[in-house]
Order: sequence, then C-alpha cells, then structure tokens
Amino acid sequence: MVLDEPKDEDIKFEIDDLTYLIDKQLSEQVGTVTVDFVDSGWQQGFVLSSTNPIGGGASCDCSSGTCG
Repeated sequence: MVLDEPKDEDIKFEIDDLTYLIDKQLSEQVGTVTVDFVDSGWQQGFVLSSTNPIGGGASCDCSSGTCG
C-alpha cells in the first residue's frame, strides 16, 4: 500500500471520503481486497487481504513491511 497518483490503468474506489486506487491487472489477479486497521497490542497497522492472495499468504501486513 502506497500513496500514489491515479493512472489510466487504475480502478478507483471512494469509501468514507477516502480514495483507493488499484491497478486493473492486479485487481483481476487478487479479486476483492479488504483494508483493515488492526490494534491488538502486539500488532498495529493496516492489513490487506484478498479473495485470491498472491505470494503464498492471505494478507499483507503493511506495518511490518512483510507480505505473504
């Protein structure tokens, strides 16, 4: 997950006054993407999960910078 400017090949979603962009080709690969914020004491940050995860895992923990 990064801050980015929209590109022609991006799909744009607006939810609760926030705009999300995802590359169209990546969206076709991963399916529906869910963005959650987790604060469980030992883990805090954004967690991305998708219906068709790539990289062998079910989520991407953006607070630690590790995916898969």
